[in-house]
Amino acid sequence: MTDKATITTTASIAPPRQFQQLIDGEWVGALEGRTFNDMNPFSGEVFAEIPASGEADAQRAIDAADKAFPAWAAMGARARQALFLKAADVLERRADEIVLLMAQETGSAAPFSRFQVQWAAGLLRQAAGYPYLPGGEIVASDTPGVFAMAVRKPLGVIGGISPWNGSLALGFRTIVAPLACGNTVVLKPSEDAPVCAGLLMGEIMTEAGFPPGVLNVITHAPGQVGPIADRLFESRKVRAYNFTGSSATGSLLAARAGKQLKRIALELGGYNPMIIFKDADLDYSVDTAIFAAFFHQGQICMNTRKILVERPLYNEFLDRFVARAKTVQPGDPSDPRTKIGPLINDQALANVRKGVDEAVAKGARVLAGGGNQGRCFEPTVLVDVPADAPIHCEEVFGPVVLVEPFDSEDEALEKANGTQFGLSASVMTADVWRGVTLGGRIQAGMVNVNGPTMGGEPQIPFGGVKDSGWARFGRWAIDMFTDLNLVTVSQARRHYPL
Repeated sequence: MTDKATITTTASIAPPRQFQQLIDGEWVGALEGRTFNDMNPFSGEVFAEIPASGEADAQRAIDAADKAFPAWAAMGARARQALFLKAADVLERRADEIVLLMAQETGSAAPFSRFQVQWAAGLLRQAAGYPYLPGGEIVASDTPGVFAMAVRKPLGVIGGISPWNGSLALGFRTIVAPLACGNTVVLKPSEDAPVCAGLLMGEIMTEAGFPPGVLNVITHAPGQVGPIADRLFESRKVRAYNFTGSSATGSLLAARAGKQLKRIALELGGYNPMIIFKDADLDYSVDTAIFAAFFHQGQICMNTRKILVERPLYNEFLDRFVARAKTVQPGDPSDPRTKIGPLINDQALANVRKGVDEAVAKGARVLAGGGNQGRCFEPTVLVDVPADAPIHCEEVFGPVVLVEPFDSEDEALEKANGTQFGLSASVMTADVWRGVTLGGRIQAGMVNVNGPTMGGEPQIPFGGVKDSGWARFGRWAIDMFTDLNLVTVSQARRHYPL
């Protein structure tokens, strides 16, 4: 083992950068002047110095968003569309710089970082069309001479909470639909990625010309989210929330939102099964499983956590899969040749190590990986994992996957559904209709036939079921971030019984 502090990296040469947060169109520090160090997960060195905000900063951001809301909501569709299209252009122009920032702050290797840039640019361009989508519908009235309209209107201020793991893509997803619907936003990014999951959004939208106060970004030190969360959830000016993160945190936030009778969009964790039937293309199945299990070192909510293989194919698949897993080595994410990088922090490393060790203690076997160099954890393949090992049905956010055989379709379905999560799933088979039929029985918000558990385009209805959350993204998010108001017009005098 090599301690992370001894690992050399080209990403650690530059001195720490200093960032400010965005409130009412101005780049400012925290009111109390406090800052915290944002760490490089690969080198363990300081990447940036970030404002450490508190309750007063959150209130300033809420007030700014509230002040900006009327003018933003009233802006014409063409003007709003132009801003989103400009933001996509700015993002693509800064792509190389942003890819390096994601490597330095979140440990994201170039393949995943460039995917995020492409995806986020597509999201911005898709959202540019939202202002032109139908804003309601005409509703038939049983009352003679009454014309009825159901009209969609923006809510007001939306509180956004973005994660570190898909920092750029999910940071933009947190803000884009609410903004495109005519709301203003206060964004609080994860303390593990305040730049790439938050401040970058502020920079890009500001450069594109978004008016002051429409997007506000506030940051906080690790362990200091309480005062900011209190302001966001207690303020009557904040009408709804958009959260992507863990199921445990999502449950707590949903309870807080419910207490205030506010809505919240939740995209949470996943324990995503891949079912491989004996008629599946073996080589393609191995390729797909390697990508789905280990991309971004297993730190994507849609990574495959369990591979279920029909028994006649099991041994051959396992031999090839294990051999391939051993060739995938994590390294310095700032090196363009690196395919996967480190885990985000020491706690993440400890969680993955604990999950593997507990499984092994209960009888599981490690066929590949299991070790680490600093925060770089090797792609790990486990078999014979007993049902009472937590990793058997609980998400371990790292490059660890379980492989199990099955003998019947019903057994595969039972194993696939044997978790409280329901985000995504995959079915590999030559019989496409069998895959589609089985996909309808899997308890997941998204099922890919002959594709990975991971995947998604800006326009799809992304989201999960069970403990993986509720609401859907893409244009379906319009329902979440607007109110439906009924307006009627009486064309003649109406007659009343009183």
